[in-house]
Amino acid sequence: MRYPDGGGLTAKQRARREQVRFEAAELFAQGVTPPQVARRLRVSRKSAYAWHARWRDGGAEALRSKGPSGRPSRMKPEWRAWLAAELDKGPAAHGWTEDQRWTLARVATVIARRFHVRFSQAQTWRILREMGWTVQVPVRRAAERDEEAVATWIKETWPRVERR
Repeated sequence: MRYPDGGGLTAKQRARREQVRFEAAELFAQGVTPPQVARRLRVSRKSAYAWHARWRDGGAEALRSKGPSGRPSRMKPEWRAWLAAELDKGPAAHGWTEDQRWTLARVATVIARRFHVRFSQAQTWRILREMGWTVQVPVRRAAERDEEAVATWIKETWPRVERR
């Protein structure tokens, strides 16, 4: 089965699907046929027949979730806490002084320097997304910007220019 956005299921989604399978197991125990289970639970007949075969061979326990698919991430949970703290410090704390933007390449470099594990940009993005980070478009403002002068210009100069 393919999932949108290239990802699998969250823990909450896996638990919900597992609950549906357990409901199917209860119905099978009552003698309900797989096509009827499929209609009642609004799932495909193919799924209902597969669940029925697993239930028949191993009972309700055979329908328990096996957890997330694929290899476990090399990014350990304790590393994520450290990475979040380092990202909050900003790129300048890690030697990038020319601009104050985190890029995927920079984040991957910070991880590699600390933990000696290289992640691709796609993997780095997946890690950041799991940590709750989102894409940020930088505000295009000069570092030398004088907020007081801008406020004065907006209050005094702009009304005069706008009237023309």
